[in-house]
Amino acid sequence: MLTATDRYLARLIAVPMIGTLVIAAMLFMLDKMLSLFDFVAAQGGPVSVVWRMLANMLPEYMSLAIPIGLMLGILLAFRKLATTSELDVMRAVGLSYGRLLRVPYMYAIALALINFGIVGFVQPLSRHAYEALRFELRSGALGASIKVGEFTTMGKRMTMRIERSRDEGRNLQGIFVRANSSNGQSVAVTAAQGTFLATDDPDTIIFRLRDGVLVNDGPKYKTPRILSFSSHDLPIDLPQIENFRGRDVDREKTIPELVVIGRNAETPQKLKDEVRANFHYRMVEVVFMLLLPLAALAFAIPPKRSTSALGVFLSIIFIVTYHKINQYGESVGALGKIDPIFALWGPFLVASALVLWMYHVIAHRPGGQPIGALEYAFGKLGKQVVRLLSLRRRRAPAEGAA
Repeated sequence: MLTATDRYLARLIAVPMIGTLVIAAMLFMLDKMLSLFDFVAAQGGPVSVVWRMLANMLPEYMSLAIPIGLMLGILLAFRKLATTSELDVMRAVGLSYGRLLRVPYMYAIALALINFGIVGFVQPLSRHAYEALRFELRSGALGASIKVGEFTTMGKRMTMRIERSRDEGRNLQGIFVRANSSNGQSVAVTAAQGTFLATDDPDTIIFRLRDGVLVNDGPKYKTPRILSFSSHDLPIDLPQIENFRGRDVDREKTIPELVVIGRNAETPQKLKDEVRANFHYRMVEVVFMLLLPLAALAFAIPPKRSTSALGVFLSIIFIVTYHKINQYGESVGALGKIDPIFALWGPFLVASALVLWMYHVIAHRPGGQPIGALEYAFGKLGKQVVRLLSLRRRRAPAEGAA
């Protein structure tokens, strides 16, 4: 049963945790959105595909945003308790730090399970879908092969140019088409307007042209044949598009699939190293979340009579640095230079020892402050900066008066 204190602490954690998680995910998506708009525009694809690609990238961003949200949610909650002296009251009535961490660990375990589901099952499938969309854009399967204002080759025998596109591509204007047949004949068409129409054959579409001129030439014709028309249907054979690959990349495999590949004696050693490195990378990222409540508590509590936010800054550096170390460990393990167990679980043991030491100092040493030395150094540095700024402000009026 949760006590009133537990429910109060749960509310304090939930608000900044959810806010941080949403903001972090939005920042990741906004950064990616700009590059996706550039990529889709360069490929001539529809804008709607950007949102589909972002939706497929969301699981990957959530797997990064969840640990950050958990860390800052717990940290900001305990920081508020510490700066308002509520934490001192709770400690005075007999609530130990271990007891106060019950609710944070409920959040940590629940979010670790969610993150395991994301990185183990959802993210591999969404990554494959994202890469499939990129492939379809490049190959023209999403209608990205015809670019306005440029000459576009359709297959080996047709060239097309469109001056303007309106109504989301339903009304094309200023059209030029030239096609060559295998028997040497050629057709050149100019038209004021045109529209693509679907047919029963998925490999053929109809280009309905209006108000134009058709020029047909060939080896058997003494002079080219010229035809003016108000409406003309031009069949276009769509180029064959290569099918996208299967989920052959280790990052696109689910956890059970990685285990099966890694244990298969017929798996090549290079692939086995990549699979094992990716498997341990995912697992160590999830397990690391169980250390975050202890780390957040150690970073959250500032020295007495201090409102320094250095712990917030250090916590972000800590979690981002550890994530980058894991990425490096995965890449080294995938190359076979170091066993993935040492490359990934070694840094985890070091980080675990550091977090446990910080928690021991804050929880079991009277007046203990694991980042006290850094707080003192940054405090001194801040005073020096303020003093230098005040001296400059005093000198500026004096120099102006002189």
